[in-house]
Amino acid sequence: MTQTAVAAATPQAPATEELLAVDDLSCTLTTPRGELRIVDGVSFVLRRGETLGIAGESGSGKSMLSRSLMRIAPRSAELTGSVRFDGTELLGLPVERMSRYLGPQMALVFQDPMTALNPVVPIERQITEGPRRHLGLSRGQAKARALELLELVGIPEPRKRLRQYPHELSGGMRQRVMIAIALACDPQLLIADEATTALDVTVQKQILDLLQEIQAERRMAVIMVSHDLGVLAGRTDRTMVMYGGRVMESAPTRELFAHTRHQYTRALLDAIPRMDQPRHTLLRAIPGVPPDPAAELAGCRFAPRCAAAIERCRTAVPPLEAATTGSDHLYACNVPVNRDGRRPA
Repeated sequence: MTQTAVAAATPQAPATEELLAVDDLSCTLTTPRGELRIVDGVSFVLRRGETLGIAGESGSGKSMLSRSLMRIAPRSAELTGSVRFDGTELLGLPVERMSRYLGPQMALVFQDPMTALNPVVPIERQITEGPRRHLGLSRGQAKARALELLELVGIPEPRKRLRQYPHELSGGMRQRVMIAIALACDPQLLIADEATTALDVTVQKQILDLLQEIQAERRMAVIMVSHDLGVLAGRTDRTMVMYGGRVMESAPTRELFAHTRHQYTRALLDAIPRMDQPRHTLLRAIPGVPPDPAAELAGCRFAPRCAAAIERCRTAVPPLEAATTGSDHLYACNVPVNRDGRRPA
């Protein structure tokens, strides 16, 4: 666990207004190897002002889910299911209408700003492009907006930075520029896709604190994608754990950590180094590798790596079910972890 990322900050109390409703969303890519189901039947609801964490190993489908929500998945992708944003179904919208949502309504902060930013375009043009197109601002108004945003995200000497190119900025400053671009049109939903992974832990905490402060000021909804459960622990209202494109477990974050039910979630938590462990304690690594999307597995996709798997796990896909009647803690496991969060003996 990245110790500095587990902040004492408390997530904002979620509002009750529904902003994003995702129902049975799937993303299938057509490749030379055949059709690959990268996202498989994902459903969730996000409310205004709420923060949803999406966790899982590399290859679990987190990033493709983020891109599917915004319809910026690869051209070969086929999206099915439903994505309703503020009451409007997005999957059926013409491209021109959908483009009006990207920026003013939904924005994405990418994992690597060095590849996401255009290396031959000054910072000013990259920030002002959205406000000029979507908000109708003049060049002067857009520049003033860019200066305001750079100050908001804590970049020193903002007027100087506007004239610079991405390679002239540090990694932390480039990520702050990415956040400024994402916020330029005042979106209602911000998706941070591994937005701090490439940063050192001190800068990582600064960026996470900044996102949380801006969210509170603007009452944005945030989807925070990370492979680091420590990043999500103190900063999200709910956490959804994905594996092989499917949702394994979803619950209020405190409930998920305190009363883990899925074997995969428990395995992720067991793999995190703890400050209270004796020195030289061996970590409990998860054996094996994530599933090949081209492989057809009849049962639970985690079964080949799960120490608790039984025959039923290999032959039938476990449905998402509530931990208790009426609970919003859902898990899909035939051999759930004990209610106290420990593995069965």
